[in-house]
Amino acid sequence: MEETAKASEKAKKEGKEAEETEEVVEKEEIEEAEEAEEGAEEEIAEVEEEKEVEKEEKKELEEEEIVEERFYTIPLSKAWIYPRKKRAPKAMRIIKSFVMKHMKIRTEAEGEEEAERLVVSNEVNEKIWGRGIEKPPRKIRVRAVKDKEGVITVHLAEGD
Repeated sequence: MEETAKASEKAKKEGKEAEETEEVVEKEEIEEAEEAEEGAEEEIAEVEEEKEVEKEEKKELEEEEIVEERFYTIPLSKAWIYPRKKRAPKAMRIIKSFVMKHMKIRTEAEGEEEAERLVVSNEVNEKIWGRGIEKPPRKIRVRAVKDKEGVITVHLAEGD
């Protein structure tokens, strides 16, 4: 019986040592996980800072690339002549034709040159469609910007 008691005491000691080593291992794993989280947070902060810097650089490039900028108040009253369900699409076509006419966009490419493009920004589109297909605004104030490549982008005028 003494042998079994000694064996059980030995097993208990080994069990305690095993528990202690497990606790130590768990603590080390927790510390490593915390360090990894801190490292990940730092990496995320660095990535966000880089994105902000890139955005600022893009804004500067966009400002430098502007060749021509004009503000227009485009009357959309002709869109109201059309049936209710065709007014907002007609208003978009009126905006495009107005800008093409006043910014002198060539519709066909001459020789090897590319045709100039017209891009209507999402904010203008949302303004036209904001009250639905049946009730576009009677007029809209826009800013037309032409860049070096000949692409004309139509934005809402600031303050609108």
